[in-house]
Amino acid sequence: MGDSAKKILFVNAQMCPYLPESRMAKVCRELPQGIQERKKEIRAFMPRYGCINERKNQLHEVIRLSGMNIIISDVDRPLVIKVASISAARIQVYFIDNEDYFRRKQIDRDDNGQFFPDNGERAIFFARGVLETVKKLRWAPDIIHCSGWISHVLPLYLKKAYNEDPIFTQSKVVLSLYDDSTPEKLSEGFAQTIRMGDIGPEDVSVLTPEASGIELAKLAAQYSDGIILGAPDVNPALVEHAKGTGLPLLPFDEASLSDGSYMDKYNAFYDKLLA
Repeated sequence: MGDSAKKILFVNAQMCPYLPESRMAKVCRELPQGIQERKKEIRAFMPRYGCINERKNQLHEVIRLSGMNIIISDVDRPLVIKVASISAARIQVYFIDNEDYFRRKQIDRDDNGQFFPDNGERAIFFARGVLETVKKLRWAPDIIHCSGWISHVLPLYLKKAYNEDPIFTQSKVVLSLYDDSTPEKLSEGFAQTIRMGDIGPEDVSVLTPEASGIELAKLAAQYSDGIILGAPDVNPALVEHAKGTGLPLLPFDEASLSDGSYMDKYNAFYDKLLA
């Protein structure tokens, strides 16, 4: 791949300071900075949830990247791209936005704790929004690192729908599994709705008619090139599935997360996949 700086695309479900600190949000904030300091180019994406204060965090729309419509279940959904900067880290964060999917104040559950019935569609929109925006940026990532359930559609699309696009032909996927994958049902008819282009039922055979977040995580692993266990309490069935893929796997390591040395381990993991 030459001597130029490797490009790492971070696709995050959560990220500080835009959401309250959690294990995932903290890693998704610190890791891009650490990888950038290790002489790689980075870009970071996350959803523009309605609970994110745009004024406080100085989000603004990127008109040249917005304006596309993404069709899901025969409905056109406008794609809006916003951006903000974390000045201290010299990082720009791109936000995928849509009035129907991301303006609600909650992240993935309503005030009664119920999983949103359109969460599957939201994940589809997020994945396509990220990939289409990266195409517009004309920025070819060497590694796409997906963290959090809402990023789990992207590996399938990258490998089966965008695989011939010159921006993505060399891209490899790293999947970080956390404790946010749920056995609850995704959107009605999700196993059909997720299919686009030449993606057939055999490509998503892990999804049952009552497709859950656990099944979606297994699908993401199926189309990844390496897996990282990002939490100590990842669903046991997912851990076994990840081990059974035979892919390079980085186990959870609390000590390295505590002292920051995980960044060197993650960086070495990227390099091994690109070797």
